[in-house]
Order: sequence, then C-alpha cells, then structure tokens
Amino acid sequence: MDLDRALRISAAGMAAQSTRLRVVAENLANRDSTGESAGADPYRRRTVSFANRLDHALGSGSGPGTETVAVSRIGTAPGDFPTRFDPAHPAADARGYVKTPNVDSVVEVMDMREAQRGYSANLSVLETTRGMLTRAIEALR
Repeated sequence: MDLDRALRISAAGMAAQSTRLRVVAENLANRDSTGESAGADPYRRRTVSFANRLDHALGSGSGPGTETVAVSRIGTAPGDFPTRFDPAHPAADARGYVKTPNVDSVVEVMDMREAQRGYSANLSVLETTRGMLTRAIEALR
C-alpha cells in the first residue's frame, strides 16, 4: 500500500534529521572543549553526510524498492583550529596560545534550524498520511 510506503519514507527522514540534531547538540556542547595538555588538539567539529538508500522492503512485490534518506557517515570537519592567547591555561603551548575547537555557533544554529525544518516537514507528511489511513478505515466500517 502506498500510504505505508509514505509512512516509512517519512520515518527515515525523521531518523536522519534526528541524528543531525544530535550531532549539532554535541558540537554546541563541546564548543569550549580544549585539549588537556600543552599543544593537544581540542574537540573537532563533527559533520553528518546523507545518502540515498534503496529500500527493497518498500518495493511492490517483485518491483523495485523506494529510495529513502539515511545517514551515510558522521565525520569530522577539516581545517586548522583557531587559537587564543591564554598563557595560564593548562593546554597552552610554549608561546601561550591555546587551540580552540573549530565549532562556529552561528553555523551550528543554522544547521539546527535546517534539521528542525526537515524533521517538521517529515512529521507533517507522517501525520497527514496517518489521518488518511484513519479516514480510510472509518469508511470501511
């Protein structure tokens, strides 16, 4: 049934966006996490990559499956770490500079808002589909 497929596709989208929100929360929670020893690397921003996934279970009998979204990988953002001058910090190098995480709060909030919109859109599809199924069952009574 196509409504069942719509429910599963929406659920896959919600799961992917939920993972994205979790990674954003982790990045924001660690935006001030420096290394523990002199010259040690601080927390490195994590990123989420999505990919299309062919779900054969959503196919119609012997027909082709349906593509859904899935998290393909959770990686780390490349690049140098910003530094700040703080000679009293335990992670300061010989020159007094401390490496800070490459997490930009503005970028993380934008990612969070985008993930929230994607999650909400999939939730709306799920709720609409559920309502259609409920009306169909009521019509059959």
